[in-house]
Amino acid sequence: MHRVVALVNGPQASFELGCAASVFRGDRYRFSVCTERPGPIRTTEGFDMLVRSGLRALDRADTVVVPGWLPVERQPSEAVVRALQKAHRRGTRLVSICSGARVLAATGLLDGRRATTHWRYADELQRRYPAVLVDPDVLYIDHGDVATSAGSGTGIDLCLQLVRNDYGAAYAAQIARRMVMPPHREGGQVQYRIEEIRQTESLGALLDWATQHLADPLTLDDLAARINVSPRTLARRFADQLGIAPGQWLLAQRIARTRALLEDTDLPVETIATRVGLSSATNLRRRFHAALRTTPSAYRRAFRAQKLPELSRST
Repeated sequence: MHRVVALVNGPQASFELGCAASVFRGDRYRFSVCTERPGPIRTTEGFDMLVRSGLRALDRADTVVVPGWLPVERQPSEAVVRALQKAHRRGTRLVSICSGARVLAATGLLDGRRATTHWRYADELQRRYPAVLVDPDVLYIDHGDVATSAGSGTGIDLCLQLVRNDYGAAYAAQIARRMVMPPHREGGQVQYRIEEIRQTESLGALLDWATQHLADPLTLDDLAARINVSPRTLARRFADQLGIAPGQWLLAQRIARTRALLEDTDLPVETIATRVGLSSATNLRRRFHAALRTTPSAYRRAFRAQKLPELSRST
């Protein structure tokens, strides 16, 4: 059981906390909440929540999530900083959502590394912590031991990415389906910025349709015709709303589906290639290696080997 502890601070944004709680619940995670001074914690939505655990809860955590930190100019206490540094030395993964990057930066663990936060807070984070390489344009950045995400809902994307790392793409896809979320969004996709959003139709319905038809040889023209726009207009909408080209997005979904099939089935690579629309085993291997720096067969073996200890514990 992977233990996830959320470190909260009043006033706490309940949405960011809910993002982590919604992902890290179920049969493979144990989710709990702690704070520096246990007791009632005020939320930004105006209600109080009772948190009974203090910072010692971090000593038992496999992952610590900081789901926002308000007000952003508030310096975390020395006790909080020391507790996070101690947890990291012990091998605990540290994760921030939105303004929570402020706390991870205070530990010094982001010095010399890329990190992101909500674009509204990026300049302030860079000013206070010049050694951090702040990237305000991406959804999340995962270094393995430390991970940061942008505004609010991108915390779900990062948490699903962590689940994917912990238990595989198929299990992460199950959680995404339960939450009615896209199974995978690349961390390099751009954040939405209010002043940049154009009055254009959302791509949501098209993306849902495309993920259900990955086996088809979809082209830019096919996608554009689906919503009655020109290929140039569609490419512009993808750039505006997702920050990537349609072909890049399609390939990412096909790689994610490939990972799930390698984990959950014994299908040969040739069959998987057909099911995900990559035409041949040779093409799948080339694309898979470029994306994950390993082969499909090696990925399947490594995933199965990782699951053997878990299966033996469950029996």
